Amino acid sequence: MSRTEPVPASNPANTVQQVTFRLMRELGMTTVFGNPGSTELNFLNNFPEDFDYVLALQEASAVAMADGFAQASSNAAFVNLHSAAGLGNALGNIYTAFRNHAPLVITAGQQSRSILPFAPYLGAEQAAEFPKPHVKWSIEPARAEDVPLAIAQAYHIAMQHPRGPTFVSIPSDDWDKPTVMPNYSKTIGGSTPSADAIEQLLTAIQNSQNLALIVGSDIDRQGAFESAIILAERLQAEVWEAPNSSRASFPEDHPQFAGFLPALPEQLSAKLADYDVILVIGAPVFTLHLAGDMPLFDSNIAIYQITDDPMYAALASATTTLFGTMTDSIHALLEQLPTSDKTLVTEPIRPPAPKVSAATPIPIEYAIDVLAHARPADAIIVEEAPSHRPAIQRFLPITQAGGFYTMASGGLGYALPAAVGVALATSKRVICVIGDGSSMYSIQAIWTAVQLNLPLTVIVLNNSGYGAMRSFSKIMQSQAIPGLDLPDIDFVQLAESMGCNAARVTEHEQLSVAINNALAMTGSYLLEVIIDSGSGTIY
Repeated sequence: MSRTEPVPASNPANTVQQVTFRLMRELGMTTVFGNPGSTELNFLNNFPEDFDYVLALQEASAVAMADGFAQASSNAAFVNLHSAAGLGNALGNIYTAFRNHAPLVITAGQQSRSILPFAPYLGAEQAAEFPKPHVKWSIEPARAEDVPLAIAQAYHIAMQHPRGPTFVSIPSDDWDKPTVMPNYSKTIGGSTPSADAIEQLLTAIQNSQNLALIVGSDIDRQGAFESAIILAERLQAEVWEAPNSSRASFPEDHPQFAGFLPALPEQLSAKLADYDVILVIGAPVFTLHLAGDMPLFDSNIAIYQITDDPMYAALASATTTLFGTMTDSIHALLEQLPTSDKTLVTEPIRPPAPKVSAATPIPIEYAIDVLAHARPADAIIVEEAPSHRPAIQRFLPITQAGGFYTMASGGLGYALPAAVGVALATSKRVICVIGDGSSMYSIQAIWTAVQLNLPLTVIVLNNSGYGAMRSFSKIMQSQAIPGLDLPDIDFVQLAESMGCNAARVTEHEQLSVAINNALAMTGSYLLEVIIDSGSGTIY
């Protein structure tokens, strides 16, 4: 029988559903993140015992859980959403996954094909168009028997660099139709810039008197963290973290680490003004937050970029781009660079501990410093506390590959469910450092963590409001802004209502014991830390 002809429906092992499950096993996608509805029941019917279904209590949380899981496992994660309504709920975190380069295969149920022409309840019009442009590829298969092939194609497109989410809309009556296993393609390996491009970059590096290396999130995403250290030490270059990086791609206590670049054009230009060559690896040039003058782009400083994202190249200014995946490109550079006999200073650098008085509430710098000293050596930080990021960057250095996750999009509601996904993929202690305002976008993710008994510690930094907006109002000289205060939310009661043990700490004398207790728990735990409502700044 031809590979394109359907098999008789009498064999239940050859339905679209069963063939799809076999395909998902082959692709390593046996964990499904979702929130089910009527249009997904035929897919979930007699769910395989060797699969895991991770129930999120809201669709955006399901996508963020899958995002964290995919990034931590380095394989695409499978998401199952409920028709157009569920997909709509999830769009914010789909946008984040797109900016995060997180490989996801997102599916959504569609109404039965027979009633689609009649605008049915829960029917999605132009379903494949709905999540665009923030998916790499989107389809509603023309025939039921094409569903497994569409999922295979979605997987490989999601995994191609630059990685990202894909989408497949599946009518609910397709799952019982007969089909065959698709003869899908497989992709192996990465890419390296051409020899001429490498030679041009090496010439610029060798002629440089003051070189800066700027590292971006794709270094850590693609497993090039250790290679980036070797490159920096070989070049003896100062290393900066790119603006708004969602992963840490260099040890932040390394003597060559210069700090974090701001997403403000004038300030960023000032920090880089004394270099003559800048090499950006795995990041855009540059992700800015506010408008302003960018003197850097009008200077004589030579800017080079290594990326596998065509958009990073197309949207850059005054930049020469080399195309390649991170590990392959860095290795190609290292093969051409001479070794150095210079003695390297490798003693980690830590800032002095912040001083604290008897005053309350707890200063944010003190809270973060205590957390830094208490965290287990292999713990993973997932962060969504924008107004406290400067304190986190200063006092909570990330020193290991895969040690940090946040959202590249700037959209809230990512970190708490993403922390669930990271914990599920790694089984390491995950510490979610999150603001009170941010946590309320996806607080229901705590329930999933409890159900799975995950090693997750949630540290809620409660300053009774949207601290980032308070900071921005000062930067932009805005006054009398409504909607910035969030008084009287009881995070301990919220956590306990979902079966999660929790505590609150208000005095700095009690903080060390409280944090150590929170990190010593075997399952999930929430600690609410009451901090100064006037503290925090974006930049």
